[in-house]
Amino acid sequence: MPRPVIVLDDDPTGTQTIRDVPVLTRTDPDHLRWAFDQGGAGFFILTNTRSLGPDEAAARVDRVAREVRAVAAERGLDPVFLARGDSTLRGHFPLETDVLRAHDPAAGVLLVPAYLDAGRVTVGGTHYVAGPDGVRTPVGETEFARDATFGFTQSHLPAWVEEQTGGRIRASDVLRIGLDDIRLEGADHVRELLRKAHDGRVVVVDAERDDDLRIVADAVLRAEAEGQRFVYRTGPSFVRARLGQSASAPVPAASLRAEDAVAGGLVVVGSHVAMTTRQLERLIAARDPLVVELDASRPSDPGQQRALADEIVNALAERTVVFRTSRTLRRGRSAQASLAIAREVSAAVVDVVRAVLERTRPAFLVAKGGITSSDVATEALGMSRARVEGTVLPGIVSVWRPIDGLAPGLPYVVFAGNVGGEDGLLDVVKRAERSD
Repeated sequence: MPRPVIVLDDDPTGTQTIRDVPVLTRTDPDHLRWAFDQGGAGFFILTNTRSLGPDEAAARVDRVAREVRAVAAERGLDPVFLARGDSTLRGHFPLETDVLRAHDPAAGVLLVPAYLDAGRVTVGGTHYVAGPDGVRTPVGETEFARDATFGFTQSHLPAWVEEQTGGRIRASDVLRIGLDDIRLEGADHVRELLRKAHDGRVVVVDAERDDDLRIVADAVLRAEAEGQRFVYRTGPSFVRARLGQSASAPVPAASLRAEDAVAGGLVVVGSHVAMTTRQLERLIAARDPLVVELDASRPSDPGQQRALADEIVNALAERTVVFRTSRTLRRGRSAQASLAIAREVSAAVVDVVRAVLERTRPAFLVAKGGITSSDVATEALGMSRARVEGTVLPGIVSVWRPIDGLAPGLPYVVFAGNVGGEDGLLDVVKRAERSD
């Protein structure tokens, strides 16, 4: 029997490639028992560690792993942990896999950041990001590498591992599985290469198409069936392959709109990456929603928050509303100071959205940005259990159905900040509004 895969998602956008999988935001025994009882290959746990400092992130991953293992032991199960991270290499690596290996010291570490649906591929050990024109840029040369909290310089994954570990793991010690290994030699050969991965050795995996990852997943399953152990740090595409799913058609437009709701939907935008800003501009130009803006220079001002909530509630009765943070990004003097600012702004967004949801039920709810979508799910919606219904834009944007919280059943669209074409946000809103 395959071991259940527990995906620790550092923000909710890791569900963007899959369908019909449970999601938890809490890990007390009753919630974990519910998730295990749903059957299937595994489930997601939203840890939101990308919004936390290193010490908090480590403590959260450790706690979640302990809680999962305790409930799994009740059922005689031996879970596999997959730390889903950003396909543009931002996040707590190697911290999260180090913590997971403390629970399983023999494990090798598979690093598979590819996100094929969004043009993030790994070829020759180098990770690339494709722009709207399809041109591939080494990830270390993109805006993502200049992230205020998780910045880096290297694009070649073995060198990136050495950079991230401060030289503790040398690039020359990283095992590579290349496209020739996968395509020419096949799963048997990949399985033999994986035999070299133990005691924390990092394995980086090339991937350019879904079949590459299916072959690797097949080899991994064989290895695990023979008793070899791994922890994973991957982008969204390997999650789909490891769970045994293939790409699926978008969910029907009708399922994106609640029936017992007011006229308008609510689009919450916290991400500041360039693609989000362009998508927002296209949406505003094409649909003319009401735009309500949180002044990020004074996010905790209660007067501002009350006024924004009132304006949104009143407008939703007639039209779709975009609630965004001001577009000027505030940075601190250090990575941790910048993260603290982001968390303060996100908390204010959550306060406003929760105040809106306590008074009205939008026709749909879209959250743009990883930290934003996590905080809206857990703090504004107050949900602890949900199911990923499927994708809205294939392989890029997912829709959840909350099972509890302030708005059970409300279609909740989780849209990462750094994916999709320039019309991506517009396309999602048009479908949710049932408009051509």
